[in-house]
Amino acid sequence: MRNVLITGGAGFVGSHLADYHIKKGDKVHVIDDLSTGNAHNIDALKKNLNFGYSLDTIMNKQLLAELVDNADWVYHLAAAVGVRLVVESPVRTIETNIGGTQVILQMCEKKKKKLLIASTSEVYGKSTDFPFREDGDILLGPTSVGRWSYASSKAIDEFLAIAYFREKKCPVVVARLFNTIGPRQTGDYGMVVPRFIRAALSGADLEVYGTGAQSRCFTNVKDVVRILPLMMENDVCMGEVFNIGSAQEITILDLAKKIILLCASKSRVKQLSYETAYGKGFEDMQRRIPSQEKLKKFLNVHPEIGLEETLKEMVEFERLRKD
Repeated sequence: MRNVLITGGAGFVGSHLADYHIKKGDKVHVIDDLSTGNAHNIDALKKNLNFGYSLDTIMNKQLLAELVDNADWVYHLAAAVGVRLVVESPVRTIETNIGGTQVILQMCEKKKKKLLIASTSEVYGKSTDFPFREDGDILLGPTSVGRWSYASSKAIDEFLAIAYFREKKCPVVVARLFNTIGPRQTGDYGMVVPRFIRAALSGADLEVYGTGAQSRCFTNVKDVVRILPLMMENDVCMGEVFNIGSAQEITILDLAKKIILLCASKSRVKQLSYETAYGKGFEDMQRRIPSQEKLKKFLNVHPEIGLEETLKEMVEFERLRKD
């Protein structure tokens, strides 16, 4: 049995990770300020004697120090997430991501606790060197465009993590997540799949931004939470950065059409300009495809659950949630 601490543990990925470890027989404690997380995500766990939670910010250093002290493994998932939130609240994005990561690194380094920091495919920016490799160059847009504040803040998180590993011997690993989706994900902060599903189930238009030709690789959260603990278990992963993402690519327009069919909906696709959706100067990347080579080399694993199965699971979850 391990003692596991998850920052941002009431969020989408964090709550699924908590579920995973509880089922494995571990003790889990989550800390979340509910700024983007949801207490309902951990309702089912609250009766379990191996589960505990703190509704607080990770900037509460006294509380965090105590929680880290009691943990064997720490997963740092607390962050500002979602394109809409990033565009509308760049100050919060930068301060939360960099400040929170620095605090958790300091705490874990002091006690030499194993730490996983969740990063994002956004750090690759506008690179066109497909598929994205962990050792590939990144290409970010200008500082005048708020979209890139998130990518830059997460890149700084990665620099900090690797610096703490090399200079201070902190056992830390970085996971770059590629469009993780599944039940419990909210569309409130711009996440496209839950937004599309809820629109299709209600008969509303599915709003596709830009041409819809931009493509993404969506990864089932079950695959993500299966792989993250493997990275923590293996010391060879410490000090490394890994992509975690599906190689199944789909355009956003085709995604909208697929969801309409799965929902047996009469909804239509409505295309909006980026300017209408996000304001002037918004930039997007056309494709985002992960190389799975490094993950397979180190751990001999990769995401396995297909997009169709994941979408069906999410549609069913939303139907039940509505009822």
